[in-house]
Amino acid sequence: MSKLIKFSNPTEMSPTFGYSHIAVVRANETIYISGQVAFDQTGNIIGKGDVLTQAEQVFKNIDKALSALELGFDDIVKLTFYLTDISQMKYVREVRDQYININNPPTSSAVEVSRLIHEDLLIEIEAIAVR
Repeated sequence: MSKLIKFSNPTEMSPTFGYSHIAVVRANETIYISGQVAFDQTGNIIGKGDVLTQAEQVFKNIDKALSALELGFDDIVKLTFYLTDISQMKYVREVRDQYININNPPTSSAVEVSRLIHEDLLIEIEAIAVR
């Protein structure tokens, strides 16, 4: 983890499940990664009807965006999840935990939405990173 980012969870606050309550950042640049969905490089939807497969594609897309800037998941300070069925978040967490540092996870929000940009999409994730 970068010395520029410090994650914390005050004991006076509720326990967390794969996210941090607070991120303190000292950085030169803030990078905003647009909401990523389960499109592959050619624009095809990966994993129609399967939130786990879609989440895997979304995290691969975020990884590609980070890599293009020579950054990694340790540089992310905030993830925002949009799901058409919030009860599927447990499956998304399984994928997320393969990418983030589970000992110092980024801050996070999860929101249920009625629909995404295409009717076959089940999840969208946006990220904020720093360097």
